[in-house]
Amino acid sequence: MDQALRPLKTRACPLCARDERAPLPAYSREPWRVVECRSCRFVYLANPPGHAALEEDFAWEETSVSEKQRRLKAAPVMYGLDYATRRLRTAFRPDEAKKYIRWFGNGGNLLDIGCAEGARIGPPFTPYGIELSTALAREADKRMRAQGGYCIHASGADGISQFPATHFDGILMRSYLEHEEEPLKVLRGALRVIKSTGKVYVKVPNYGSVNRRVVGRNWCGFRHPDHVNYFTLSTLRRMAARAGFNTRLLNGLNLAVDDNIHVLLSRA
Repeated sequence: MDQALRPLKTRACPLCARDERAPLPAYSREPWRVVECRSCRFVYLANPPGHAALEEDFAWEETSVSEKQRRLKAAPVMYGLDYATRRLRTAFRPDEAKKYIRWFGNGGNLLDIGCAEGARIGPPFTPYGIELSTALAREADKRMRAQGGYCIHASGADGISQFPATHFDGILMRSYLEHEEEPLKVLRGALRVIKSTGKVYVKVPNYGSVNRRVVGRNWCGFRHPDHVNYFTLSTLRRMAARAGFNTRLLNGLNLAVDDNIHVLLSRA
């Protein structure tokens, strides 16, 4: 294995910082080891590859294609059903811009952490972004500067520290926090940079879903090694509270059968 692709040394629990790990071999894939904290029950990747590897070798735009192919080969029927279900939900999803206005107000500065190519934010908001992938950050910065904002090429934990305090009306963490090796640090940074009335939207894979229990290691939320945190609603709420946030669940009616958790955070 190339040195850049090697796992890092084993990390402590991202939620409680203790080194009390119970291995979960059924959900691991060598050399990547998924574990559960014996103290707080948070599930995470014990030996992530590090930000440098995720920046290039495991960049999302590269790994997403190979991951889809792996899932299709491993469980074609389950993958087909999962894909069809997600497409159906998407067809009836409210317009994103309308949701952002409802959550964050009619305009202002909006930060997208893990922004990919930077296409999620449009008028009436000024878009800002943080993106780890070199290629995507370059594309996002060009797009956002045309609308008055910009994108920082960095990890979320490093990038959020570069913005001034109380600068944002809202923050998007859409399919991002599961990738971040320092999620608590990012959430604390988010509290610093949002206004007193600001909100943070978080979408993460739902480790507590029925689907994960049924399909096991073939669950769509497992992506080795770029998914390094596996949240339940309980552990997400506890991490948000440690950072200084209250949590409002957005998809409570179908949470048990939803492969994702959607929440809105506000200052406690």
